[in-house]
Amino acid sequence: MKLLFVCSQNRWRSLTAEKIFQGIDGHEVRSAGTEDHARIKISEGHLGWADVIFVMEKKHVRRIQDKFRDCVRGKKIICLNIADDYKYMDEDLIGLLESSVSEYLLE
Repeated sequence: MKLLFVCSQNRWRSLTAEKIFQGIDGHEVRSAGTEDHARIKISEGHLGWADVIFVMEKKHVRRIQDKFRDCVRGKKIICLNIADDYKYMDEDLIGLLESSVSEYLLE
């Protein structure tokens, strides 16, 4: 399964998720951000590649749907509701990601 993790800047939350889920159970993982100055800015290519899109906040769902409506039609977008309160590889962030994402990977 190809997993895309999205936050605003692609510096802390989505990048942490990419790092911890890469290669687990054969999953391919990428990450991107929705903001213009994101480390890696989300594109149609990312969305087309992904089987499942995980976003950190509801605003990320809205931004993706507003800008890439045709690309995400029929795609599974899951909001994890993880606020921008964590640094890269923060232990609490890793725990939140593991507990919230794992249920979707078992489907």
